Amino acid sequence: MRFLLDAEQREFARSLDAMLSAADTPAVIRDWSRGERAGGLALWSRIAEAGVFALAVPEAYEGLGPRPVDLAVAFVELGRHAVPGPLVETVAAAALLRDPGPAKRFLPALAAGESMATLAPEGSYAVDGDAAALRLTLAADGLRLAPGHGPVRPSLDPARRLTRLLPGGELLVPDPSADRALRWARLATAAQALGVGLALLERTVAYVGQRVQFGVPVGSFQAVKHRLADAKIALEFARPLVLGAAVTMSPADVAAAKVSACEAAYTTARTALQLHGAIGYTAEYDLSLWLTKARALRTAWGTPDDCRAEVLRGRA
Repeated sequence: MRFLLDAEQREFARSLDAMLSAADTPAVIRDWSRGERAGGLALWSRIAEAGVFALAVPEAYEGLGPRPVDLAVAFVELGRHAVPGPLVETVAAAALLRDPGPAKRFLPALAAGESMATLAPEGSYAVDGDAAALRLTLAADGLRLAPGHGPVRPSLDPARRLTRLLPGGELLVPDPSADRALRWARLATAAQALGVGLALLERTVAYVGQRVQFGVPVGSFQAVKHRLADAKIALEFARPLVLGAAVTMSPADVAAAKVSACEAAYTTARTALQLHGAIGYTAEYDLSLWLTKARALRTAWGTPDDCRAEVLRGRA
């Protein structure tokens, strides 16, 4: 099967890229990491106005979807610009809230960007539980509305603020379809990781073209070219897996896309760090915002081993 984005999808990606390029996302990310939310919430509203969150919400509840391919296109751009906030978790919540009562109650606000959601198994940490208005826990008896959250815990990616959700709360959906939420979350994570990897590659290519050693740009060295070529190949092999998984939405295909995209982004992050040298380690340098996100996404919503096991189950 040959899959290509149509003209409308390509224009959608370009419009998101233009909007996010003008938003100074590094400053937004640093503010969000400190708990200063004004810039992040304003950006969230603009992303919602572009229709991104509505792509995960059925039309019956004021959404545009479900449209997983378009959502994947959008999340590549969100990853390319390292947008902070519980993006994936909001998508996963929309996938779980399909019973008419909770759907009518919560989904229109998620689609419109008036509310953001976070989601985690009961007793574990959730992303941005201090910022999300809708906090959901997957308890033994179903999906519950968490009554609050604990203190913020440091994270590898400072923009992913971790909080433990409090147990109990209103039971929204008995025995929810957790597998459906996992597929949507893994697809969004894979697309986001692909965008992170593409941004890291682009920034590294620009850097090695400017950095000079022995009177020539280091990007002209054969060893550097090989490292960048390996990263480029890994990302380009991951891209069709992500888009193909968005077409089928099968558990095995989505798991394969996640492990491929996240490993490609992680490989690219290692290459970017090595080719930038000591400056790549500094928190003040913008590259670090993408480096830490690539590492965090690698294990979010399933480790590489978890995803490989899912692929093997699907092929058995």
